[in-house]
Amino acid sequence: MKKGFWLLILLVCCMTPRLVAAATAPVVVDVPPLAPAPLDIVTLKDGSILYGEVIAMEGGILHLKTPAGPDNLVKVKWESIAKLSVSHPIPFHLKEGTVLIGTATEGPDGTVTVRAEPLKGTMEVPLDSITALNPMIQAPVIYSGTLTGGYSQATGNSQTKNGSLLGDFVARGEQLRLTLNGRYVYSHQDGELSAKNTRALIKMDFFITKRFFWFAASYFEKDEFQDLNLRTALSSGPGYSFIEKGDYQSPWLKDMTLYAETGLAYFNEDFKNDKDQKSARARLAVRLNWPILDDRVTFYHNQEFYPESTKNYYLTMDNGVRFKLFAGFVSNIQMTTRYNSEPTTDTEKTDNLYLLTLGYNFDTTRKR
Repeated sequence: MKKGFWLLILLVCCMTPRLVAAATAPVVVDVPPLAPAPLDIVTLKDGSILYGEVIAMEGGILHLKTPAGPDNLVKVKWESIAKLSVSHPIPFHLKEGTVLIGTATEGPDGTVTVRAEPLKGTMEVPLDSITALNPMIQAPVIYSGTLTGGYSQATGNSQTKNGSLLGDFVARGEQLRLTLNGRYVYSHQDGELSAKNTRALIKMDFFITKRFFWFAASYFEKDEFQDLNLRTALSSGPGYSFIEKGDYQSPWLKDMTLYAETGLAYFNEDFKNDKDQKSARARLAVRLNWPILDDRVTFYHNQEFYPESTKNYYLTMDNGVRFKLFAGFVSNIQMTTRYNSEPTTDTEKTDNLYLLTLGYNFDTTRKR
C-alpha cells in the first residue's frame, strides 16, 4: 500500500511540468491571408480596360495608380472614359457644386452609380457632370519663401570679413499676393569697408482674373560704393501670369511659374556727393521660378528694369540656382547684376555680386 502510494506521488511529480508547459504554450491558429482590396476599373471608349487605384481627377485628367505605368501612375483623359468603377470612398465633385463621398460602380449609358457614405444611398451620375474626383484642396493662403546667409572670415596675414543675407517671401491667396524680397551684403578687408549694399522690395498684387493682376510696388536700395544714400522706386501697373503650376504635365515643367509686369514709376536717387535725381520712368519686371527633380533643384530669375529713355535706365537682375540638401535646408548660388547707364562721378556702370549661401526654404503648397 505504501509502495503504491509513493509510486503515485512520483508519477504526479513527473507529469506536472509537462502539463504546465502544455497549458502555457501559445496556441497557433491558422489565419487565412487577407483578400487583396478590389481594384478600380477604368473602361475606355476604345474598349481598353485599365485596373488600379483611382487617385484623383483634376483638369480633365484621371490619375490611376498601377504597377504598369511609369512611377506607378497612369494619366487618362476624362473625356475618353466610357465606364468607371471605384472600390474605395472618394469625393465626387459635380458641376452644380454637389460633393458626394462614396464608392462607384459602372452604370448604363455613360453614367456611374455612386453609393454615398454613410447613408448607403445610391445615385446615378453622368460622367460628363463630374468635374473632379478627390481633388487636392489648397489652403486659402499659400506661403513660400527662402532665407539664406553666408559668412567668411580670415585672420593672420590678411584681415577680411564677408557676410551676406538673402530673403524672399510670398503669400498667395485667391485675389491677393504679397511679395517681400531683401538682400544685405557686407565686406570688410584689411580694416577698410570694401562692399556694403542693401536692397528691399515690397509688392502687392491684386488679381482681377486668375492670370491678370494689378500691382503696387516699392523698391529701396542703398550702396556705399555707388555714392548712394537711397534709391527709391514707387510703381504701379498691370501684370500677367504666363505660366502657373500645373500648366504643363511634363515632370520637368509642372512646377514652373513665370509672370511679367509693366507700369509707371516714380524714381528717386539720393546721392551723397552728386546732385539728387528724380524722374518718372517706366517699369518692366520679370519673375521666373523653375523647380525640377521634385524641387531638388530650382532655377530662378528676377529682374527690375527702370528706363527713363533709351540712354538713361537702371537694371537690377538676380540669376541663381538653389539645391535642396535635406528637409527644407538648401544651398544657393546667385549672381546679381546691377547696371546704371548714367552713374555718378567716379563710379562704374556695372556691379556684379557672386553669392554662395546656405539656409532654409519652405512652401505650404499641398502635394500628393
